[in-house]
Amino acid sequence: MNQKPNLIYILADDMGYGDVSCLNPQAAFRTPNFDRLGREGIRFTDAHATSAVCTPSRYGILTGRYNWRSALKSGVLGGYSPALIEEGRKTVADLLRENGYATACVGKWHLGMDWQVKGGGTLRERQGFSEVPEVDFSARIENSPVTRGFDCYFGISASLDMPPYVYIENDRAVEAPDHQYAGVAALPDGAPTLGYARPGPCAPDFRHEEVLPRLTQKALEKIHEYKDRPFFLYFPLPAPHTPILPTEEFRGKSGTNAYGDFCLMCDDVVGQVLRQLEADGIADNTIVVFTSDNGCSPHADFAGLAEKRHNPSYIFRGHKADIYEGGHRIPLLIRWPAGIPAGQCCGETVCLCDLMATMAELLGVSLPDDMGEDSVSNLSLWRGEGPEHPLREATVHQSIDGSLSIRKGRWKLELCPGSGGWSYPRPGRDSTEGMPEFQLYDLEADISEQNNVYTEHPDVAEELKALLTRYVLDGRSTPGAPQKNDGAPIWDTVLWLRRGNPATDAAQPV
Repeated sequence: MNQKPNLIYILADDMGYGDVSCLNPQAAFRTPNFDRLGREGIRFTDAHATSAVCTPSRYGILTGRYNWRSALKSGVLGGYSPALIEEGRKTVADLLRENGYATACVGKWHLGMDWQVKGGGTLRERQGFSEVPEVDFSARIENSPVTRGFDCYFGISASLDMPPYVYIENDRAVEAPDHQYAGVAALPDGAPTLGYARPGPCAPDFRHEEVLPRLTQKALEKIHEYKDRPFFLYFPLPAPHTPILPTEEFRGKSGTNAYGDFCLMCDDVVGQVLRQLEADGIADNTIVVFTSDNGCSPHADFAGLAEKRHNPSYIFRGHKADIYEGGHRIPLLIRWPAGIPAGQCCGETVCLCDLMATMAELLGVSLPDDMGEDSVSNLSLWRGEGPEHPLREATVHQSIDGSLSIRKGRWKLELCPGSGGWSYPRPGRDSTEGMPEFQLYDLEADISEQNNVYTEHPDVAEELKALLTRYVLDGRSTPGAPQKNDGAPIWDTVLWLRRGNPATDAAQPV
């Protein structure tokens, strides 16, 4: 093969593992285009985002580095938040551009950018999600995606429920807001929807229900524009995240609720991408990745979906925001006719931060020590070559409140007594009195994380604590020179991990 393969990375927003029918035989609806990717490529059954929420998991995808090494130690950014990816840090887009690729991002960014304020200067402090600062929407936006490896960008600054409601092209708002948006209660024809959007400034060309179709059209145009040269299209969808707004064509199609309908609309987006590749004659040598940034949100109405016998989390405990598997185990489907044998199902543990190292190996380049510190190449798995040993020594996950877990083989140690997120036991809401401070699960015997065996396997718990401590202190989890973590020191995690025997939790000096 003479030409380098194209790469299209389609990232759903808040879609659960169980929402893809080729991964969930009990799904209440069929997803034909997702299923086609799995049938004609490889589907992963043990794939994970680095976090159970969107901003941090996106950081991990683009940098190949665990998100908790950044300045953001918990939670997510808002639409006005400053850039999170550090100046000078190389992204997957940088890697590919330096190797001859055109690079484009179309969609939801949600990694921060520096808006200019009226009177001069940038908005550097973090803003509340609904706060309306004095932004100069006519000014250039600093540290936008075009400063993080992308040749061009078109999209929205954060989630579809976060102001400002403006489209951004490269480093400027396409149109300035001209009115205040009050929030979503229903679709244009009055049909009920799920979720909400925060009030905030809105541009005249911005309609929430039109965002996914408009972004899809932009993505298809980029594919056609770049068809004669190697390209990377990062296409982070704003759906099926709240506000859940399927267009009329998809309403009622899933037989469940508006969330199921929105999932089918996302499935159709993938179908449009595949058809565009075929029309341009570049389908065979294009890698198409479909995945999600975290598990499904409870805004999808789990109770209503259960009545229709559908579970977005499949057999896993929890959902978006949680340290449990339902928070970070996500669908991952990859199709590349020229390079990936069709019909594969892979049970190896992989992480979305592995994209950096995988593409580096595919291109035959070595990563310097300060790139992809937590990224492991999955290329041998793509090719159907079963490794003699697991590719990843261990995988670290994070919940919305900053709690960490570490997974090695069958064992998963969670450094919190509850979910660390939004399901029971929810921190700050549900009592965890009397519960062990740590949770240890044997995922081979207990995939639904119901039986905490922390006190029964102190040796396993101590091994995982020591391994995570090393990962924190070394600034990396892969071989290479130690690196520094950014932001506030995470010594609390180290102190927590260095506590004593899990049977007694007797404190020891550091």
